[in-house]
Amino acid sequence: MAQQARTVVAATGRKYSSDLVAPSQRKAWLCEVIGREYAEVDIVPPTAAPLYNEMTLYPWQALQLSVIHSNSLTIQRGTREICRPQLDNYFAVLLLQGRYCLQQQGREVFLRPGDMTIYDATVPHYIHCPEAFSKLIVSIPRTLLHQRLPQAGHLTAMPMRLQHGMTAMLSPFLQQLTRQLNQLSMQAFEASAVPMLDMLGNALETLQDHALPRSPGRSLSLLQIKQWLSKHLQDADLDSDAIAAATGFSSRYINQLFADEQTSLMRYVWQQRLALSAQYLKQPAWQHRSISEIALACGFNDFAHFSRAFKQQFGDPPRAFRQQGALLR
Repeated sequence: MAQQARTVVAATGRKYSSDLVAPSQRKAWLCEVIGREYAEVDIVPPTAAPLYNEMTLYPWQALQLSVIHSNSLTIQRGTREICRPQLDNYFAVLLLQGRYCLQQQGREVFLRPGDMTIYDATVPHYIHCPEAFSKLIVSIPRTLLHQRLPQAGHLTAMPMRLQHGMTAMLSPFLQQLTRQLNQLSMQAFEASAVPMLDMLGNALETLQDHALPRSPGRSLSLLQIKQWLSKHLQDADLDSDAIAAATGFSSRYINQLFADEQTSLMRYVWQQRLALSAQYLKQPAWQHRSISEIALACGFNDFAHFSRAFKQQFGDPPRAFRQQGALLR
């Protein structure tokens, strides 16, 4: 029996739990674990509940399967370079419980339980889970996924719905596999890695018609619009008509461009303003400016509305966010 226990998958997992860490040290601990195992990120812990996170990692041939349970959490990765080659991965995410939002490369996806998506661990991304959640992550080396799907980098932050296509097979497969980890032998577990990758590759291929190709003209138009917006975010009167008049494109065409990226024009403007305000709140050069001044500088003319939106996006109100940034410097 002892020999059998050593050969089941569950016995090979590496478990990390915030329950083993003092509450005052949990944020630093979680940043360190995520940075070592997945990607270097900043995190915003929950405000209405203690920080709780438990993850168990299982080696799976060249892959890794992670089972994660957590209270609400916000994770953001900037433009910093990866520190170790073994972190050059894609992550396939399967939401088991709760709500999950991922933003990457101008796209935004909202998952329901059973849905999936992928993202590039090395590229800036933003993840927001507003309530307690459970998820699976399959870590896939970049070269391995590109062997099956060279265009994988263009398919991040796109929805793979439980009811649709190959995801209707892949999602239940991964869920059932996870439920059997206490009984499944390592040999059987490792044998399942290749068919799982095949199913994932097939599921991603069905997304290509929606993500690719964008004509060079449409790509250039979108780039021009985003460049113009980046210089005019402080204009509180921005709307689709004003943007259309300034850029020379019709409102309908502009909205179609942003719809191609699974978002809308004004949602994109709103997110860019919030991201800019977060940058200013962290920068020493802006520490002498009041939060209301920063809000105005980023295009917000309603301070109460700005504070609510900022807390919803980053988990903390602007003042607490600024104080956390000062403590980290």
